[in-house]
Amino acid sequence: MKIKFLPKLSQSKGALILVLSKNIFKGFNLRKELVSQLNKAVLNAKFSFKKMQTLEILDPNDPNFNKVIIMGTGTLNKLSLRDFDLLGGKITQLSLGESKSRVSIIYDSAIKKQDSLLRMAYGSLLGSYKFNKYKTKKKDKTTLPSIDIISNNYNELNKLFQRYSAVSKGVFLARDLVNEPSNVLYPKEYSRRILELRKLGIIVEVLGEQKMKSLGMNSLLGVGLGSQHESQLVVMKWNGLKNKKTKPLCFVGKGVCFDSGGISLKPGSKMEEMIGDMGGSAAVVGLMKSLALRKAKANVVGVVGLVENMPDGKAQKPGDIVKSMSGQTIEIQNTDAEGRLVLADALWYTQKRFKPEFIVDLATLTGAILVSLGNVISGIFSNNDKLADKIYKAGQVSGDRVWQLPLDESYDRLIDSQFADMKNIGSGRAGSITAAQFLKRFVNEVPWTHIDIAGTATGMPKNSINTSWATGFGVHLLDTLINQNFES
Repeated sequence: MKIKFLPKLSQSKGALILVLSKNIFKGFNLRKELVSQLNKAVLNAKFSFKKMQTLEILDPNDPNFNKVIIMGTGTLNKLSLRDFDLLGGKITQLSLGESKSRVSIIYDSAIKKQDSLLRMAYGSLLGSYKFNKYKTKKKDKTTLPSIDIISNNYNELNKLFQRYSAVSKGVFLARDLVNEPSNVLYPKEYSRRILELRKLGIIVEVLGEQKMKSLGMNSLLGVGLGSQHESQLVVMKWNGLKNKKTKPLCFVGKGVCFDSGGISLKPGSKMEEMIGDMGGSAAVVGLMKSLALRKAKANVVGVVGLVENMPDGKAQKPGDIVKSMSGQTIEIQNTDAEGRLVLADALWYTQKRFKPEFIVDLATLTGAILVSLGNVISGIFSNNDKLADKIYKAGQVSGDRVWQLPLDESYDRLIDSQFADMKNIGSGRAGSITAAQFLKRFVNEVPWTHIDIAGTATGMPKNSINTSWATGFGVHLLDTLINQNFES
C-alpha cells in the first residue's frame, strides 16, 4: 500500500474521502454540482460529523470520482495523535475494494499541525496489515489502493512521512513474528530471520549454546534444557553515529518462542497463545528494523534471548539452583517464571559488554500485569525516574501507553531465598513488581526500565489500526523515545 501527499486531486476516476469536522464543502474547489449533492446528502441523513461517522455517496455528480465518502472527525481540538491514527485506519477500511484506482483524501482546513496529518497517514498504513499466510480457504485477497492526501505542504510532509513508513514496517515485522506458530518460528529460525536485517546495515551476531555456556549464562540456558531446539542470544547493532563514540542505547527482549511452563506445566486452556511469549523480543527486532530503514542518528544495540520452555527428562525442575552470568545464584521455585531467567543473563551481558547510556527491556513477563492494567496500558518499572518519564511521554505521543509502578526494598525481600541468592518467584502477590525486582538485580547501576507487555503484545481491543492478534506494541514507543530524546 502506497501513501503520498500531493498538491492537487488526480484526474483518475477513483474514490474521494472528505475528512471533516463540519459542513465546509465549498472550500475545496469541488464542482458546484457535487457540493450541492453533498449538502443535500448531509441534510437528508442528518449527518453530524461525529468522530468516525461516515456517509457514502455512490453516484457523485463528478466524473472524476466513482464515489465520495464523508468521514467525521468530531471536535478537532479534542483529538489526540492516536485519534488521528484511528482516523487513518478508518480511511483504509473505507478504501477496501478500490484497488484498481486511487483514493484521494481531502481534509478539514482546520487540521493545521503536520503531526496530525502524518499520523493520519501512518494510521492508514497500520490499518493495512494482514496475517493470512496459512489460510488456504476463504483467504482475503482484497488488495489495497494507493492513497493520496491532498496538501499544499506536500513536499515536506512526504519527507517527514519517511520516518512513519519505516516505523510501520518495524511494527509489521513485530506482528509477523508474534503471529508465527512456534513449529515454524523456533529459536534458530528466529535468529536466521534476524540475520536478514544485515542487508539494512545492522550488525548481527548470534551466540549459540556453547558460547553462552562459556560466558556462564546458566540462567538463560536452563530454560531451554527441555527443548529439542537450541537456545540463542542475538545481538543487533545499529551505528547511526559512525563518527561519534557515544554510549549505546540498549534494548533487551524476552524471546520465549513457546512457553509450556516447563515442569510447572501451564493449564491447557489458551496454551496455544504462548506462541506470543516472545513479544518483547519482537518489539526489539522491529525497532531495530525501523531505525535502520530511516537511518536513525543514534547508536543502538538490541539483544534478544531466544528459548523454548518445554517439559522433558532433561528439563529444569523446581528446586534446582543455577548460577547466572553475574555470579548470583537462583533457586528455581517455578519453571513457568522463566522469562526473568532469560532476561537475567541477557541484561547482565548487555550492561557488562556495552556500558550503555541506559537499558530498556520488554517482556511478556507476568499475568499479574493484566490484573493491574488490563489489555490497554503496559506497566513500567525503573531505577531511574528521568528515563521512566521519557518513556511515559513517548507513550503519550506514540499511543503505546505505559504507566509506572513502584519498586521498593520491601518487595525485593520477597524474592530472597533460604538456599540461594534469590528465588525466581515471590510470595504470590504483587507478581509484576517482584518480577521487576528480580530483573533489577542484574543491571548494576545502569539506568534501566522494564516494560511488562504481557497485556499489550497480544489481545488488545481491535480497532481500525489493528485487527491482528499481535499488536507490535513497543516499536513506535521506543522509536519515539529515541527520536525525541537521543537523536542528534
